[in-house]
Amino acid sequence: MYRVDPKQAVQEHVLKQTAAGDSGRTLSAPAEAIIAAPVERTISGSVVSGVAQVIESALLAVLGYGIFLFYVDIGSPSFYVPVVLASCLLANILFNAARTHRITAYRTIFNQTGRVLVGWTLVMTMLTVGIFFFKAADLVSRVWVITWFIGGAVLLVAYRMTLRAIVMRWTQQGRLRRRTVIVGGGKDAEALIDQIRDGASNDIELLGLFDDRIDDRSPETVAGYPKLGKVADLIEFARRTEVDLVLVSMPLSAEKRVLDMLTQLWVLPVDIRLSAHMSKLKFTHKAYSYVGDIAVFDMADRPISDWNLVFKWVFDKLVAVTALILLSPIMIITAIAIKLESKGPVFFMQNRHGFNNELIKIYKFRSMRTDMLDASASKLVTKDDPRVTRVGKFIRKTSIDELPQLFNVLKGELSIVGPRPHALQAKADNQLYYEAVEGYFARHRVKPGMTGWAQINGWRGETDTIDKIMQRVNHDLYYIEHWSLLFDFYIVMMTPVSLVSKNENAY
Repeated sequence: MYRVDPKQAVQEHVLKQTAAGDSGRTLSAPAEAIIAAPVERTISGSVVSGVAQVIESALLAVLGYGIFLFYVDIGSPSFYVPVVLASCLLANILFNAARTHRITAYRTIFNQTGRVLVGWTLVMTMLTVGIFFFKAADLVSRVWVITWFIGGAVLLVAYRMTLRAIVMRWTQQGRLRRRTVIVGGGKDAEALIDQIRDGASNDIELLGLFDDRIDDRSPETVAGYPKLGKVADLIEFARRTEVDLVLVSMPLSAEKRVLDMLTQLWVLPVDIRLSAHMSKLKFTHKAYSYVGDIAVFDMADRPISDWNLVFKWVFDKLVAVTALILLSPIMIITAIAIKLESKGPVFFMQNRHGFNNELIKIYKFRSMRTDMLDASASKLVTKDDPRVTRVGKFIRKTSIDELPQLFNVLKGELSIVGPRPHALQAKADNQLYYEAVEGYFARHRVKPGMTGWAQINGWRGETDTIDKIMQRVNHDLYYIEHWSLLFDFYIVMMTPVSLVSKNENAY
């Protein structure tokens, strides 16, 4: 493996502090204390709700079919199976319409069980009416309908009480709370904190406040919570500790303050919500979303979250394992060729920016001479670069040198598809990338990838001009805003094509 010398290690430490976006910014003592404290791993409420629905529907279906299989002689599976599945689907729709599949509902006893039993009764009523209207009484057993109705009701109550116990335990452990900060201060923020204490304390772990004002309207402590710094400090704070949600306590009339805040914070992978508690305008119920019982307006969303995060994780692991199996002969041949041509390690490790500017080490096949390695990429590789070996020229041109990053994907540091991670000191027209392009760090709101939308559109390889890096960043931001699994699949399929047809900038 490649070893970094002490001088280079010092340089990379400085780059980590500056290129990560803090520019030497010093945070307040309360902010540093929160950063230093351990963070409990949280669970997505949407994922919990989704899994709970699948399990609930599966239990009802197994019960309904089990009763037919062991106790009923009338009818056949070809009739009962569709009826059971349709009934379970209808039950799930009604339970969702009654808002029983929400974390706040799971914490209740009578509220959720009452609504679930009413929904189940409606399902059985509609099933009975359907049997009557379609004259299917000879095909279905009345004993089966009654037994499934009563057994299903008992099952639902037992399941919901078990679910409640699990959710309450996770709530007490803080695993369902979203780490939250408030932007704003003074009386307005105090009113919002009171709302959180009254109706959302189980869903929000409030860390503190950030406010640009330094006068009497924004004291250092609001309702027992400290002011951690200015809005600009929140960017560094959120990169050093987990922040899930930013609640903005500003009136809609404060348009300039809100826009200034968004301009600074849009680069972060967090949900940003404007609290509706200060608005004198009354909107329809559908205009709001809710955090606990607090009505909010959605201003910005984490690009990939909840179930989408699960789907992307599964996609990454499946593609990475498949690629390693299929491409292992090429990787073995490449390793042998590198070793035969020049002395030194087969692999090369390089620090790059990962998700939310986290520093990660990515793996590559070594393509340069050992005595000319450039770990920080202070000088871009150009055409006929003397530092690149003969094998290196080929594997760089074909992107074979990137294949070891499949191990970064398996480690969870990279995705298969995403914005390509750039070297820390990479420059365009003698300017560091983040200095050359405004909003550059917004591309780090998602996990970086081995390939991406920019790469299949020809924006790979040398980025010696500001226009080239701007084109790459613009394509990355487009990908983030339009992400879907189908989009990822399309990019993966088009990557080999682009390697052949659009590789003129790869040296």
